[in-house]
Amino acid sequence: MDSYTDGYFSPNEDVTRVAHCKTMEEYKEIYGESINDPDKFWGNYAKNFYFKTFPDKNLFDYNFDIRKGDVYIKFAEDAITNISYNCLDLKVENGLGDVVAFYWEGNDPLDCTSITYKQLLDEVCKFSNVLKSLGVKKEDKVAIYMPMILELVVAMLACARIGAVHSIVFGGFSAESLCNRILDASCDVIITADGMYRGTKLVKLKNIASEAVKLCSEANHKVTTCITVKHVTAKSFSDEETKRPSMRPCLDLQLSWNKDVDRWWHDLMANASTTCEPEWMKSEDTLFILYTSGSTGKPKGILHHITGYMLWASATHKYTFDYHPGDVYFCTADIGWITGHTYVTYGPLLNGATSVIFEGVPYFPDQSRLWAIVDKYQVSKFYTAPTAIRSLMKHGEEPVKKYKRTSLQVLGTVGEPINPEAWLWYRNVIGNGKCSIVDTFWQTETGGHVLTPLPGCTPTKPGSATFPFFGIVPSVLSDEGKEITSSDEGYLVFNKPWPGMMRTIHGDHKRFEGTYFTRFPGYYVPGDGCIRDKDGLFWITGRIDDMINVSGHLLSTAEVESSLITHHLVSEAAVVGRPDPIKGECLYCFVTLLDGVEFTPGIVIELKGKVREHIGGFSIPDYIQSAPALPKTRSGKIMRRVLRNVARDNHDLGDISTMADESVIGVLFANRVG
Repeated sequence: MDSYTDGYFSPNEDVTRVAHCKTMEEYKEIYGESINDPDKFWGNYAKNFYFKTFPDKNLFDYNFDIRKGDVYIKFAEDAITNISYNCLDLKVENGLGDVVAFYWEGNDPLDCTSITYKQLLDEVCKFSNVLKSLGVKKEDKVAIYMPMILELVVAMLACARIGAVHSIVFGGFSAESLCNRILDASCDVIITADGMYRGTKLVKLKNIASEAVKLCSEANHKVTTCITVKHVTAKSFSDEETKRPSMRPCLDLQLSWNKDVDRWWHDLMANASTTCEPEWMKSEDTLFILYTSGSTGKPKGILHHITGYMLWASATHKYTFDYHPGDVYFCTADIGWITGHTYVTYGPLLNGATSVIFEGVPYFPDQSRLWAIVDKYQVSKFYTAPTAIRSLMKHGEEPVKKYKRTSLQVLGTVGEPINPEAWLWYRNVIGNGKCSIVDTFWQTETGGHVLTPLPGCTPTKPGSATFPFFGIVPSVLSDEGKEITSSDEGYLVFNKPWPGMMRTIHGDHKRFEGTYFTRFPGYYVPGDGCIRDKDGLFWITGRIDDMINVSGHLLSTAEVESSLITHHLVSEAAVVGRPDPIKGECLYCFVTLLDGVEFTPGIVIELKGKVREHIGGFSIPDYIQSAPALPKTRSGKIMRRVLRNVARDNHDLGDISTMADESVIGVLFANRVG
């Protein structure tokens, strides 16, 4: 097959030559075994790791049908292991002690270091002993609120080593949001850092954490210990370096400090032992809690457990990115989100990978930063979000082509469906037209990829998540719960569990059942719309609540957005529904143009023509407004709830604490049309 044939792009030949899965026939064979004999498939995969005990049959025990009783999922229930041991000790024992586990790239390009597997093991053992000296024990909950520094990985693996449950909160959340998560998880210990830079902006993390501790106290919950890493105050740079606003030592940070609660990381680590026997854990013991947004506004504490998550993180990282020893892997996600848990920390370490951890932002000190890192470390496998790709597209090809990027082989996307234009730009510009693209679909709840191409074998279509990963059985259902066999849009569902899926919502199993298992009893319902095309490929169309019924036609916002963004002057678009007395709902579109381009009535006409051209006359938007910027969370996701309020002229926006820049709200309301 040529690079592009009959609507498909073929895999990178260099990837195929050494791939774990080289052909679609081989994929179908492995997939068939994973579905028809999951005990054999996962039992064989588990041999890559150390277990005190591992069952040889009946690995899955579950009930997805709420009509038959409580929903539950168990995997290899009698297995006993420790994920920290498998990430570190096992790798050192297998001769990888001197291999670099992480290259750390700071916010400023001059700030960088690395750590080997043996060095990381020593640091994890030391901090494990620190936690135990503070009284932290198995099943205790520990909150982590840190920048993307190596101590964050040390902290989470130390929790896993002693059987404590880590609850990582993204370093962009407010004190109130941090407090709410500490309260919900009942954390007694919090780990943070003095501060961090994002570009030239200084974020005073310790002071935010201190405020959260104070709020917890007011809510009658006592945080006993707050451990702080000296990060921005610990730097020792030359006079010339200190002139750079992203490296300046913050000697005047004026940290909030309570001697009864606060401890310095370096003081606690100074005399800690590098030997710490791991706590041997049962398979279904909790590994971590990670909070994700809920439709009701209250965050959901998603619980993941040890053995199933461990195997899933490793398998999906290995096969989706076709990871091999010697590859350098770079995921740009923050560990505060599930992508960072699975594909920055656990998955790569379980596979003995060498990875890049990046503290900074893609546009500092300029829009070439990511590609400078790729060339610096000769990255071969790269993973980022469509939002980042589209943002970089605005600045054209010049910042990309300052660097060669010839080491790249596999390019992954995560977080939302990617529009075909961004997919093609990613492949042709970032990947020099030769890389395999893996457009992955998954969630916090799934633990890892559930739909994804495999880079050595899967022919891909721009915008499609293609086929299920091993062990995944997807279907597309209609509103009536009937399986859709045509290419019509419906609800993506799964009728069988996989090892790495969530087990429950912390403290609220009824919410777990109600959110994911009541819409279609017998199925896990992730809440996304989907189309399965005539060739069997799956296309994620967006959240179900982002599907709009216009005059009886069910439209996905992602499909309309993809049409709008084909206009050569559009950099980004978002579509929501607005009540209409005739149609029921109509389409209301927010469009961000390229820098310097004026929003005119002529452009509106052209945009409506694009939608007509790509979908049909019934899908023409009623309203298109100028949006110089879109409201986004700090992780880069568009806040469609806010956009729906703007479209309806409803100024009661609810909780916007996760919004990166609240100033866009006033602009959006000022530009509102209709």
